[in-house]
Amino acid sequence: MFNQFDVLETIDMIEKEHLDIRTITMGISLLPCIAGTAEETAQKAYDLVCRRAENLVKTAKELSGEYGIPIVNKRVSVTPVSLLCAAFPEKATRVGRALDAAAKTLGIDFLGGYSALVHKSMADYEKTFIHTIPEVLATTERLCASVNVGSTRSGINMDAVSLMGEIFKETAQKTAENDGIGCAKLVVFCNAVEDNPFMAGAFHGVGESHAAINVGISGPGVVWHVLKSIPDADMLETAETIKRTAFKITRAGQLIAREAAKRLNAEFGIVDLSLAPTPARGDSVAHILEELGISTVGGHGTTAALAMLNDAVKKGGVMASSRVGGLSGAFIPVSEDIGMIEAAEKGVLCLDKLEAMTSVCSVGLDMIAIPGDTPASTVSAIIADEAAIGMINNKTTAVRIIPAPGKEVGDSVNFGGLLGRAPVMPVHDTDSSKFIGRGGSIPAPIHSFKN
Repeated sequence: MFNQFDVLETIDMIEKEHLDIRTITMGISLLPCIAGTAEETAQKAYDLVCRRAENLVKTAKELSGEYGIPIVNKRVSVTPVSLLCAAFPEKATRVGRALDAAAKTLGIDFLGGYSALVHKSMADYEKTFIHTIPEVLATTERLCASVNVGSTRSGINMDAVSLMGEIFKETAQKTAENDGIGCAKLVVFCNAVEDNPFMAGAFHGVGESHAAINVGISGPGVVWHVLKSIPDADMLETAETIKRTAFKITRAGQLIAREAAKRLNAEFGIVDLSLAPTPARGDSVAHILEELGISTVGGHGTTAALAMLNDAVKKGGVMASSRVGGLSGAFIPVSEDIGMIEAAEKGVLCLDKLEAMTSVCSVGLDMIAIPGDTPASTVSAIIADEAAIGMINNKTTAVRIIPAPGKEVGDSVNFGGLLGRAPVMPVHDTDSSKFIGRGGSIPAPIHSFKN
């Protein structure tokens, strides 16, 4: 039961500390839409998405008004489109554009699921499908794409890793007039999950129901404010405080998710309890780490501080809900976190440090701008490094990187809104082309064999 103090505390979190439901995402199975032609499949997909999610935006607004909790984004994720288009992969863009049109009709922010799962091997139709990604992202507004190139159970598909370096480069060039914004809607995963509500990597897994509601909560500002109230606490007390805070945040998310699912005739999927920052000051994961005692995020001690934060958030969230899922932890996207942006501009936060941080937090190298002339093989090598962290540590890792066309170190990209801005960060001037050119696959680690 909530007492008067709990109610007042929650009101403070919303009004002063940026507490919100970052996204309510409806996952929709499009398997019933598979037809004999791309045109028929595209039309069925459009119709089904519009029918299932017809009241998504309306319901989110109603819930926000009734409970007083802002719901920032309304989104849809769908069955990986490569599966729908296996018979006509070269025409997959028609389905992608139909889904983008559905997103506009519904008034949602993003639609995810223009995805391929090639973590063990890559069939011909999957390879053809992946080659359509740059074109479809350049000709749509709200569609998001993702590719899973590895897993702890299967290893890393290095042929897919090599291809994705080229895809990032091509996508950046096709959207060069907007600083390569197409790459901001493209994610490469290792150990991708089927119930992720966050973009750009969300897709609706084949093991999911016809429709599910997955909610992504947020609250970096809430955690930051509570840490400011205990400046001299030791690490154990600090972790306990973060746990209690995450518990309260997660309960709010579960309340919204259950009620939304009931009203939208969908299953309650999961609550993703990730701390997802925005470019707004006071809503930064980096500032949490600095409040813990790191003068500038990226300095020595940052990885340890992030590990403690991520673990405490997970422990508090798991106590609050039996349906925790998605990615759940702390996001560290450079362009979407004002503290990360400022640390990168100072030169304290670098690509190598970000990679180290991803070993202990959610997802991975996220929304990072690099020079536009970076070779595709270097982009692939960055993906391979991050996938290896995910594979060995049995966790989800990802890369969302922007080889900014015509930009070099010292320049910046600016996407506006939630995607924010980012300084162009340096990469090592070394050649990884022979390593990437070997192809094949990196075998699964020994600890993956658990049967």
